[in-house]
Formats: sequence, C-alpha cells, structure tokens
Amino acid sequence: MHYLPLTSRDEKEILNKIGVSSFQELIDKIIPEDLQYNGKCGLPDAVSENEIRKILRSLAGENYNNNNYLSFLGAGVYDHYIPAIVDSLISRSEFYTAYTPYQAEVSQGTLQTIFEYQSVICELTGMEIANASMYDGGSALAEACHMACTIKRKQKVILADLIHPFYQKIVQTYTKECGVEIFFCPAKDGVVDLNVLRDLIDEDTSCVCIQHPNFYGYLERMSEIEQLVHSKDALLISVVDPISLGIIAPPGEYNTDIAVGEGQVMGVPQGFGGPLLGIFASRKDFARFLPGRIVGETTDVEGKRGYVLTLQTREQHIRRAKATSNICTNEALCALSALIYLCSLGKQGIIDIGNLCIAKSHYLYNRIKELKGIRPAFEQEFFKEFVVETEKSAEDVLDSLLEEKIFGGVPLSIFNKDLKNHILLSVTEKRSKEEIDKFVDSLSRIL
Repeated sequence: MHYLPLTSRDEKEILNKIGVSSFQELIDKIIPEDLQYNGKCGLPDAVSENEIRKILRSLAGENYNNNNYLSFLGAGVYDHYIPAIVDSLISRSEFYTAYTPYQAEVSQGTLQTIFEYQSVICELTGMEIANASMYDGGSALAEACHMACTIKRKQKVILADLIHPFYQKIVQTYTKECGVEIFFCPAKDGVVDLNVLRDLIDEDTSCVCIQHPNFYGYLERMSEIEQLVHSKDALLISVVDPISLGIIAPPGEYNTDIAVGEGQVMGVPQGFGGPLLGIFASRKDFARFLPGRIVGETTDVEGKRGYVLTLQTREQHIRRAKATSNICTNEALCALSALIYLCSLGKQGIIDIGNLCIAKSHYLYNRIKELKGIRPAFEQEFFKEFVVETEKSAEDVLDSLLEEKIFGGVPLSIFNKDLKNHILLSVTEKRSKEEIDKFVDSLSRIL
C-alpha cells in the first residue's frame, strides 16, 4: 500500500520546483553515496503479514538480550535499575498518548507533571529554575553555550576535553554558523589541567563547560574552576550525572550558572541509545534566556490552582530576532519517567543508590589492581566509572568477554584512536558482588 498522498504528477512538480529531475538526484546532491540506503534490509519483496511477523521476530532474536548479559557499559548511557512503578504509570493512556500542550488550558495534567518535574530537578541540582526538559544531554549543553553567548554578548566558548565527545560535536554543530569560537582545555592525569584553563580564560570568554564527573568518570575540582571562571566574568556550565547528586555536591552549591545533564539514568531504559532526556537548569536571573518551555503554577478567576506555559522563548512565539532557541518541544514522557523515578526513591533513595555505585565501582577497581595485564589508567577520585589500560588490545579483550556474555566496558579507541588499549568501565547499583567477581575471573583468564 502506498501511504503517501502525492501523485506522480505532484512529485514531478515538486522536483521541478526544487530544480532536479528525480528524487535520487536530490539525494545524490546532499548525501554521500556510501551513506545512502542501498535497498537491502534483509526482507523479501512481498510476503503475507503472518510471514513478515515471523521474519521480523527472527531478526529481533539476533539482538543481544541484555538480561542474559552482565553489563559494565557506560559512556553516557547506563544500566540503572528502573522501579516497576515507572513503566506501570507512564504506560497509562493519559500519559502515553498525551500531545504537546499547544492549547495549555486543556492540558492541565501534562502541565502539572512538567511543573513537578521542574521542581524536583531544581531540588536535585540545587539550581533556582529548570525548564521542561531538552532532547538529550548533548543538545542541552549546546543550548547552554548558545544561551551563555547571548547573555554575555561574547563569542568565546571553552570546552573541557573530558566532556563527552558526542556532546562536543553537538556543540560544534550548533554553533558552526553563529560566529562562536570554541577552544578546548586539555586534561592532565584524567582531569582538567587547571594551569592551561587559567591561561585560556580571558575577558572575551562567555562560558567554560566542565563535565563533573567527567567523561572518564573522575571528579573535577569544581570549586577551584568556579573561581577561575567567575574571576573573568564568564559563566560556568556544569554537565552533571543526576545519580551522583545524592553524594557529591550539586552544581548549585559550587555556584554554577547553568547545569545540564543526561537524565536517562532516572527511569529511562538504555534501549539502543535512546530515547534520552536533556536536563537544563540555571540561575533565575536567566529565566528569559532559557530554551524550550517553563511551566508555572497560578490560580484561575475562581481561585483554583492551575498550570500555564509561563515562558517559551522560541521564534514561533516571539519575534524571530528576539528568539533565543529553536527548540520546539520537550521529552515529556521521559521527563515523567524521571519524575516518577525520583519520587519513588525519595531523598534517601538517591543517596543510597549513589553509595552503592561508589562502593561497587571501587570494589571492582581494587580487584582489578590485583590482576596482571591490566591496571587503572589514572589515580583520581571517581563516582561509578573509571578507565583501565590493558596490555592486550582492548577490542580483543572485549570480544573475548562477549563470548562469556559480558559487556566488558567501552573501548576508548572509538573516541580516540591513540587509546587502543583503554577501556571505560561503569558499575551501577545493579551489579552484585558475585557478578563483579565473575567479571574479574573472566578478565584474569583472558589476560
């Protein structure tokens, strides 16, 4: 069945208007040939619905079932436990099928959940205001950089080298046509080199972006960094792991101006790397510069409590020249998952999970120090992730672990070809002592 309403005549008119003779010619102009879909997806040309279901189930069965594998994967997406109440509640039709609240007055339930989400994010981060969420951590950071340049009217952005490499690329893409200059501050011994950072920051700097814990999992010296940044009248942007904030100081405590992060850790499954949830919070002075939406609480003419879209600073709602973002929506269902997750844990629960992550990751760290052929790459404080260096190729080690049904970490050669013997390991509260010991035994045999 052809699902597109266009006739062949319509299609021809559109292509003529664009200035090409065919759809393929249009694609050839903008997409390299080696990246184009070649029409081969492993499916037959035409079979019955029953047959295609069998084929698709068979293909799906070739995926690794994470429930049967031990996972020590991290690098931005983590295997945290999701309480059953999260899926149970977000699967209710009033949440699952709720549409973006363009007509706010008839979307009170959706607006209330967003308001409550904003509230818990403020409490978790120690910041004064939060928006209704972003697409993911990377886009949140890019929007934060754009926001800082708008506030300070300066075009120099400093990114720490140990911010997630994908986030760095997103920032570069976002700012490519905006006249923004991006400078990178190198790392030393697994953390930001403060001496280099001191030299990089000048009066033209709009913001400095630091991930804490950083991409390698290590804790940065945020109080010292904050003093350096604010001494030059620049803004400090912190990229945080929400799960860590029950244990380490939240960004509000060390005077961060804008805090962003990836909220997948709070009740959102790993999937195949998505969907994700971008967290965005800041000082209240910057409310009118925040991207996306802010939901507020008010009362109606009868004095009853109600919720409204208080601010939307994108070009659909205000003059294009005054818009500070083109973000059109938010990850409402994922934000709801995070809200339910945090409410089900409570204040003590988030502390308990943080303590478990620290205890279990450090247990693995100390066990690895006993092995031959592998060693911790850095001697730094960390939360739940750390880097190890192997004598054998990291790819070979991980392939051997996979045969034993263990996802043994992320090879850092994916991000830096010089790190072919380095693996980033993550340990969440889900890993038991027995599972960690099994991992160590497997490593010992392989190495």
